[in-house]
Amino acid sequence: MIMIESGLILLNKSIAMQTFTFGREEGIVKAKTALIAGSTGLVGSELLQILLAEKQYATVYAIVRRPLAVKHPKLIEIVCDFDRLEAVKEYFAVDDVFCCLGTTIKKAKTKEAMYRVDVEYPVTLANMAKEQGVCHFLIVSAVNANVGSFIWYQKLKGQLEEQIKSIPLTAVSILRPSLLIGMRQEFRFFETIAIKVVRGLSLLLKRSWPKLAIEARVVAQAMYQLAQRDKPGVTTYSPEQMEDIVRMAAAGPGIAGRRL
Repeated sequence: MIMIESGLILLNKSIAMQTFTFGREEGIVKAKTALIAGSTGLVGSELLQILLAEKQYATVYAIVRRPLAVKHPKLIEIVCDFDRLEAVKEYFAVDDVFCCLGTTIKKAKTKEAMYRVDVEYPVTLANMAKEQGVCHFLIVSAVNANVGSFIWYQKLKGQLEEQIKSIPLTAVSILRPSLLIGMRQEFRFFETIAIKVVRGLSLLLKRSWPKLAIEARVVAQAMYQLAQRDKPGVTTYSPEQMEDIVRMAAAGPGIAGRRL
């Protein structure tokens, strides 16, 4: 059984999934639909606000563990167990899927648990997106992601990217941000110090340093802009490219059709 009330969908773990109608009608072209996972994180929370505010999307589905505090007529929350994502694959019949999932070793407690959140869940999402014919899969990775790295976090993100690339999706955008700047719910001491150093350098030299740190809102804006393009295959974007994308979008009507 699925309960739908005020845009909230609750999945009973013990009962099989039922079909939900997305409002698409044959022969009628409507505004796009999107699905986001990781909407409570630094980038995801910024992206959710953009998706809800922009007219390109008629409906936004959010895969969440618990109900969000955000309420909007375009938003439909799908509350589920992330270890049973296959149970909600019907909801992946959308145009664009945005994956902003990620955690820290402090939160996850073990490398195995972190791997599950940072790699296994996103790969499951990508496979379901492929099954449902999603046009564009966009995912947040990390700068210097490299499966051969001696640094465990960079290796983890490298493994994520390799597995995502192996899935034959129509279009994949992999965004590789550096240190993310934004208002986190939890305090991170070393991250806070690093951000202060980068901001100090930026003020002193009057320039940004995207290779070192980038605003979470910039990453979210870049994800949104990239989703409006039709670029097949897998494309990876650096922090500098993300800033350029957002700058170009601010200077003109979107970036659809432009080469980046």
